[in-house]
Amino acid sequence: MKTLQIGMLGCGNVGVEVARLLTSDSGDFKARAGAELELVKIAVKDMEKARPGIAKKLLTSDSDSIVNDADIEIIIEVMGGIEPARKLLLTAMKNGKSVITANKALLAKHGAELYDAASANGVDLYYEASVGGAIPILRPLRDSIVGDHVTRIMGIVNGTTNYILTKMDENGSAFADVLKEAQALGYAEADPTADIEGHDAAAKAAILAGLAFHSRVSVDDVFCEGISGITATDISVAKAIDHVIKLLAIAELTSDNKISVRVHPTLIPRAHPLASVRNAFNAVFVEAESAGELMFYGRGAGGEPTASAILGDLIAVARHKSGGSLGAGESAYADLEIAAISSVKTRYLIRLNVADRPGVLATVAQIFASHNVSIQTVRQSGRGEDAELIVMTHGASDASLSATVKELAGHDVVKSVESVIRVEGATS
Repeated sequence: MKTLQIGMLGCGNVGVEVARLLTSDSGDFKARAGAELELVKIAVKDMEKARPGIAKKLLTSDSDSIVNDADIEIIIEVMGGIEPARKLLLTAMKNGKSVITANKALLAKHGAELYDAASANGVDLYYEASVGGAIPILRPLRDSIVGDHVTRIMGIVNGTTNYILTKMDENGSAFADVLKEAQALGYAEADPTADIEGHDAAAKAAILAGLAFHSRVSVDDVFCEGISGITATDISVAKAIDHVIKLLAIAELTSDNKISVRVHPTLIPRAHPLASVRNAFNAVFVEAESAGELMFYGRGAGGEPTASAILGDLIAVARHKSGGSLGAGESAYADLEIAAISSVKTRYLIRLNVADRPGVLATVAQIFASHNVSIQTVRQSGRGEDAELIVMTHGASDASLSATVKELAGHDVVKSVESVIRVEGATS
């Protein structure tokens, strides 16, 4: 039976788990892959860092020596970041090595370049672990439902933000307080910007959209808005109308056959399957013409779940190596245009602080109507000389809604626009 030598770039939490599982395997991987899998080199920054269970002889600080080693046939990249990961993987593929990566930022920024390199050099590029940890979502999009037409994807793809919003919903806590709790528990980084501002989810949205709609989508195509502006009052208002707020990655076909890709806080009904996804779990809800509605749910991050996805890719790639074949490459034949966020149509909930006097509601309604934004419901509650208006709209374009909010904010009857949150999961 053939032996396939494997090199790994990076050895953090995920890399340690991959190495541990590979080196402690009792023979199952060999039976499943049709080849002996031998991890021979691991590139690390700190050679002295303790890595229990990993032989010191496997470690090197020379990443180039791994991608240029003629005996290594498969590269696993878990170092993260754009550079030097991009250059290393391009060199590996130029040298005829198949690549497995968990690097969503790299794929979302330079996926086209990596796919071109894989195609030009006749190697595999697999990246199941880049979205949703252990959740098998990319391969089903690429293989299982490739004969169907996906129309929409909505996903909770960031565990940190889902944990924060879950605790705000359950306990009525303020955003800042829950963020500190998440950092103390290890759910949030010391610098949580990439998570709470939606950048992590945006990278994953780009990857999902590209696979679902057979087009090249980069992170620069994704509209992105984070959750740092969500308040305990927003959560309370959502509860009052039997909704919950989630940070969703949404990719969908528009009526004029373009792709809309966006990440933002979203109100969804509590009856929606995604509403029950709690804490740091992830889920991706897929709508397709023939298959209907599908949901993929599980642990979206962490060393063990991500290692599970990487090893699944490794066995698939090893099978191809053993059989002299390749897996599916890039499918970008559709080459669909990206829709501008201004043209995207959805529903909105707008919370206003207004003067509590006669005629205010009529003035506000007129402003909405002047921008062709239809009001579905209005709730008003007085509080001294002011009143709170909670307006739910019918479907409207982002451009129309933005113009409405701008005029409202400048009108003398409106003391402040407290929040504007998009609404999904219900008819418009």
